[in-house]
Order: sequence, then structure tokens, then C-alpha cells
Amino acid sequence: MSVPEIPDVGLGEFLADPGTSTLDLTTAVARCSKALGLEHSVVYLADLQQRQLTPLNDVVPALPIDDSLAGWTYRTQSLRVEESDFGGMTAWLPLVDGAERLGVLAVRTPALDPLALRRGRTLAALLAMMVTSKRAYKDTFVHQTRTEPMRLAAEMLRAYLPPRTIGSTRAVSTAVLEPAYEVGGDAYDHALTDTTLHTAILDAMGHDLASGLTSVVALAASRHARRNGADLPDLVRSVDMALSEWLPNRFCTSVLAQLDLFTGKLRWINCGHPAPLLIRNQRLVDGAMDRDADPPMGMPAAFTVEPRRVHEISLEPGDRVLMFTDGVTEARTADGGELGLERFADYVVRAAAAGELAPETLRRLIHAILNAQENRLRDDATILMLEWRNPLRTPEAHGS
Repeated sequence: MSVPEIPDVGLGEFLADPGTSTLDLTTAVARCSKALGLEHSVVYLADLQQRQLTPLNDVVPALPIDDSLAGWTYRTQSLRVEESDFGGMTAWLPLVDGAERLGVLAVRTPALDPLALRRGRTLAALLAMMVTSKRAYKDTFVHQTRTEPMRLAAEMLRAYLPPRTIGSTRAVSTAVLEPAYEVGGDAYDHALTDTTLHTAILDAMGHDLASGLTSVVALAASRHARRNGADLPDLVRSVDMALSEWLPNRFCTSVLAQLDLFTGKLRWINCGHPAPLLIRNQRLVDGAMDRDADPPMGMPAAFTVEPRRVHEISLEPGDRVLMFTDGVTEARTADGGELGLERFADYVVRAAAAGELAPETLRRLIHAILNAQENRLRDDATILMLEWRNPLRTPEAHGS
């Protein structure tokens, strides 16, 4: 069956220059849907805490992520179809940029044949890229994804955070950070090269604007060193120097790690932080990453002449490594006790056994922690989880 030509009703303009296009996203969605022969399409974006899906137009209501067909698509990243209240069929398609879950796309069409489905998926991919390109400077998207005002320290810190999830065929790294609108000194970072996954989790002393500034300086210094080819010890040294010079009375704990995407070798430095946890074959490997910690980053490092110690471990395909701040394990549960390491790890183990996606595991876990404390955490709670997958090619085949 030949594919009919798509009429030129704005699709070319939309694709040619999304940054300067005169079309707002809602108008672009409508015109491109018509161009693709789709009856109607609506973009829903996940809010900051990933509790609801908010439409970009105000005609339809927001949908709960935990109790709707649209939410099922977001949670599982899979297609869902239902009969439309307006006739025809509605397809719920995941809106994903790389590995980052942005929301869902609702596509209504008289009949969901393979051609309509293919066009719907094409539209979803294009819109995901457009949302990502615009949300850095267009506050419309910020308004759509917030449900309450944000404190200044949190505003500053979140401006420096990477996407919640990044990944490739070889590895994925995903993170959550709460309280979303009042976070003080917690932060995370992750980045990919062709051969390496870089990750970091930080916990600055205090819970104020200066705490957020400490984490921001640490993030900037580590990225600067990393992008200039610094190895882990030199990278940490760069953070020590930056904090000592600009914020001499401040410090932060951290775990900084590098994962070789081909061999699974994980190297890390622990700067006064809780030790990461290793989950292998759906169980916690006790003490697998317990090592004596070095001093926190910043001024404490100036009082020791010992070099930073780099630790190594070989991961197996499917291994998950959890990095976290103490606000996670010290959080209260519904029975009044602390979550602790065992229950924290057990939650992730059970989610992995059920085949749950890594980002969804962390989303549900942080919500369980928040719900048990009525959204009143005693301390910032941040989790970063990396998963190494079976490499598809060798470094030689990759050309590295």
C-alpha cells in the first residue's frame, strides 16, 4: 500500500526551525495532526513530581499517572488503545526523548490502522524533541509541569540538574530528588560519552540557599574537569579547589563514578557519603561496595595529605547500583520506623523481579516515602540508580 502524500499545512515550517517557528506547540500539534491525517492529538506532560499528566491545552483535564490509561502508558512506556468518547479510537503513545519520559501523546483517529499508528509514533517522536528544545527557555512548559510555587534555592539548583533519565543500549541512569519544590543541598549528575557513563550524587551541608550554591559550584567544577578529560582523582581535586576558594566554609559529601559501557567496570570515589548498594540477580549483595570513605569535598580535604582513593568493581549485565543520600534511608515509613538500607534495597529488588523499568521503580519508591510522611521529609532525599545492560558490540566494533 502506497503512503499518501502529506499536505503542506505547516509541517514543513514546524520541522525546519522549531526554535523560531511562529507556531506555538498546541497549534503545531493540531496542524501537524491534520497534515498526518490524524483526527486530533493532545500532548500531556508529567508534572515535576510525576503524579499527574497535564494537557498543554486547558480544554481537557489532567490525568493521574497512577490511575489512568494514559498513566499506564507513561509508567510502562507502551502503547494503549481505547474507544474514544467522541467516536473512533484513542491511542496513548509515550512521549520520550532518548530515555527521558516527558509525558504521553493522545491521538484520536477514526480507525487505528498500521499507517495511523506509524504516523502517531512519528508525531510523538517529533513532539518530544520539540518539547525538549523549548522547555529550557519557554516558561509555558514550566508552568504546565509545576503544581506549587518553588523556593529560590530549589529554583537555582534545578536549573543545573540534567534530565531525570539518560541512557543507551548499554546502560541507563535515572534519578529522583525530593522535596521537589524545597530541596536544599542535594543534587545529582549523569552524562554519557561513547564509552563511559559518568554519575554523581551530592549532599551539601545545610538546607538553605548557600547549600544549593555549594552543590551548584560542585556540579560546575566536576563537569568542567570531566569535559576537559580529567580522571576521577583530578576531577574531585577540581571540586575541592573550587569549593575551598569560593565557599571556604562549605563542603559536601559525594559519590562520583565512571562506568565503562563495554566492560562493565565501575570506578568510584566516595567523599564522606553513604556507600552505594549493588543489586545482582534480584538480591542485594551485602557489602559489595562498602569502602572506607575519603573526606567530604571542599575544605575538609585540605586537612589531609592522603590522595583520593579510587575503588573498582566489575558489574555483570543486569546489575543495578544505587546511590543515595541519607535522607532516603532515614525517612519514616508508614509503620513509624526508618526505611533503612534493607527495606530500601528490597523495594528495588522486588521491582526488578517484576520487570519494572528503572525510572518507574524510583518514581514509585520516592512516592511511597513521601506518602508515608505526608510530603514532609525531614531531610532532602535523592536516589540515583544506574543499570548496566548486556553490551551489543565490543569496543573494537564500536571503533573506540
